Amino acid sequence: MDSRWLRNSFIYLLILVALIAIFFTVFQGPPSAQPVDITTVLDWAKRGQVDKIEVQGDALTVTTTKGEKYSSRKETSANVITMLKAEGVEDGPQAPKVLVKEPSQFGNWFSVLIQFLPLIFFGAVLLFMMRQAQGTNNQALSFGKSRARMFSGNKPTVTFVDVAGVEEAKTELQEIVEFLKYPEKFAALGARIPRGVLLVGPPGTGKTLLSRAVAGEAGVPFFSISGSEFVEMFVGVGASRVRDLFDQAKRNAPCIVFVDEIDAVGRQRGAGLGGSHDEREQTLNQILVEMDGFDTNTNVIVIAATNRPDVLDPALLRPGRFDRQVVLDRPDINGRKLILDVHAKGKPFEKAVNLETLAKQTPGFSGADLANLVNEAAILAARRNRKSIGMPELEEAIDRVIAGPERKSRIISDKEKAITAYHEAGHALVARMLQNTDPVHKISIVARGMMGGYTRLLPTEDRYLWTRSQFNDMLAWALGGMAAEELIFGEMTTGSENDIDRATKIARKMITEYGMSEKLGPRTFGRKEELIFLGREISEQKNYSEKIAEQIDEEVRSLMDRAYVLAKQILDEHRDRLKMIAEALIQKETLEGEDLEKLFSNLAPSPLVSAQAS
Repeated sequence: MDSRWLRNSFIYLLILVALIAIFFTVFQGPPSAQPVDITTVLDWAKRGQVDKIEVQGDALTVTTTKGEKYSSRKETSANVITMLKAEGVEDGPQAPKVLVKEPSQFGNWFSVLIQFLPLIFFGAVLLFMMRQAQGTNNQALSFGKSRARMFSGNKPTVTFVDVAGVEEAKTELQEIVEFLKYPEKFAALGARIPRGVLLVGPPGTGKTLLSRAVAGEAGVPFFSISGSEFVEMFVGVGASRVRDLFDQAKRNAPCIVFVDEIDAVGRQRGAGLGGSHDEREQTLNQILVEMDGFDTNTNVIVIAATNRPDVLDPALLRPGRFDRQVVLDRPDINGRKLILDVHAKGKPFEKAVNLETLAKQTPGFSGADLANLVNEAAILAARRNRKSIGMPELEEAIDRVIAGPERKSRIISDKEKAITAYHEAGHALVARMLQNTDPVHKISIVARGMMGGYTRLLPTEDRYLWTRSQFNDMLAWALGGMAAEELIFGEMTTGSENDIDRATKIARKMITEYGMSEKLGPRTFGRKEELIFLGREISEQKNYSEKIAEQIDEEVRSLMDRAYVLAKQILDEHRDRLKMIAEALIQKETLEGEDLEKLFSNLAPSPLVSAQAS
């Protein structure tokens, strides 16, 4: 880097000198004194017409008695005083004054510089052009170089202590760390460490963080690159970058190569439009060869991350390449509490903060969501000029992550506010009276994001299996807002659009995917077709007749009607309580905690109501 800077500085210095020389040459102009020969000067001196002669080397500056200046030159060995005496000019009042000045070295060098000015100028320009061409050539040659970022393992910034909520994944990757630290332990038993580990999970579950923790624990170099950085429009560049990446990794072995979003280059071959052998497939072929080719005696472990393992090429997933698939799912309630503990370190939390309650309120949150939650709470506390983070800021942050920031500036009429209040009160009251729904935690009619209001339930546990009774109660809860609108105002509004859409999807899945239909029995209907190169479902192939399609529609309609009738029945029986909750919402806009429990006093879920729904 220093030598390159010195070379560039030398080029710029030459150009600067050339420009200065040009400036002096152009703007200095011709000398003001008119040149005359030395014989004329001596003749003037003999006549007494010369007042002063200035001698500087061979150059003479002659000033006449009239104040006119002339320039002249003498021979190098000649002496002006001797020449004047030889012409009969003696010392006297009319004799010229002779002043001798030391010759300027700068003037001599400047004269030489002026003579060589064209050569210097064209040489500097030529050198500059060559440097530019060389730089362009270097860029062209580096086009196929890997763009991986290398992190040294000497100073680990992330370890397993910083990763929480994925204990099983940490256990699987602990073996990778032990192999990198103590390879002889496995070699003595003839064991072969997995060449590659594929981290699979939804976005935000900590795949990249976990891979960096492996490198931090092992204390080895860590190469990080995204799958999309391999692919270019020019054929062969991606494969060249793969070769360069693995060459760098082998020189720094043992090390870890982390490829994020590997599905960008690892999708199944032959799935491109027209089936052509495109650039992405060449890149994938090179990755396959590097991971398990003829050269297998290298301590380079490849860790890749993706949330689309279904579209990866089978050759990439076979043993010898990605031997293991480590699944990182969204954390359960214990995992969420551990993640909140990690992000709470170093932050001034109040003593009243209960992380276990926060973990219960955040089902389905990923690790990234929880990190964002704590950060949003810290921002809210700073905005309110508080010295510590309290429970109100954390619960407000949950609402911000789920639904977006409050839109208190949104102006609505009293009628729309009343409709929204009865809508949300209907959701809350139906959820309270059903046995298979979670407890109501918060009701609000303050607009957030695209929602005019919302009712949030607090799950008592993480669920991985759902029953038909739970789905039926969920349908009734979703349609509770629309039922309240029709019961109180005699008609429904567009505010139920999202509720109807969600309920319809649940009812259709119950019939076509979960086999929960009494008439159609335990069957699945329809097969989703997916084109890998598009990466999403684009159609559903019907593998049933039109008669079955009508029966599916009838069953979906039956489930929706039954749920709507149940919700309306509950609200009609507790109309006074519905009105009480809605009026409290109109007054306070948000209900939670003790205020909400007071409104629900003496109301308990009825098992008979849920039995009717199922």
